[in-house]
Amino acid sequence: MTAPILIVEDEVALAVVASQYLQREGYATVMIHDGDQAMEWLRTHQPLLVVLDRMLPGTDGLTLCRELRKTSDVPIIITTARVEEIDRLLGLELGADDYLCKPYSPRELVARVKAILRRTHPQSHGTHLQLDEGSNRVRLGSHAAELTAVEMRLLQVLMQNPGRIYSRDQLMDTIYPDQRLVSDRTVDSHIKNLRKKLSLLDAQREFVRSVYGAGYKFEL
Repeated sequence: MTAPILIVEDEVALAVVASQYLQREGYATVMIHDGDQAMEWLRTHQPLLVVLDRMLPGTDGLTLCRELRKTSDVPIIITTARVEEIDRLLGLELGADDYLCKPYSPRELVARVKAILRRTHPQSHGTHLQLDEGSNRVRLGSHAAELTAVEMRLLQVLMQNPGRIYSRDQLMDTIYPDQRLVSDRTVDSHIKNLRKKLSLLDAQREFVRSVYGAGYKFEL
């Protein structure tokens, strides 16, 4: 599973919006709203990138940046409402890769994240599934697989909310909006075929995972 982007932001609403925009681009995210908790999480996890607020409860962002740089070269974007040049320079000197002043556009955040990852993780570019609805194809990097119309609809629904568990009934309502009578095994059969095709794109990743007694979910 791809490492997540860690969003350390005490403004919960802002963190949620940033997370939603990043997830739409195929990134997994983790949100933490306290500097001490972020420090603890980072001791046992390796994120793909850190979006780090300058002012935090507990350990402040600059201190967290300094401590993180002692053991990791993970990309860091510092965000802050402070606009003084000396403040921005201090963050960059402590090892941040970029600096974003609040209020910022979530689209700009996404653009900066992509730019940094293209530079620091060129091997990870193109590791997210891309759907081509016009041709019923799913792509991963330079590889592609052809899906049936039903498989495409299933994958679209699952990818809309990564990690959310969909029951078989919910998935049947999606692929058969006319509410025709079909068995649970029909959904299972479509999921099995979809998994087989996705495994041809990356045999090491399980994109669609079954949850015993509950249904299916999409994993980034």
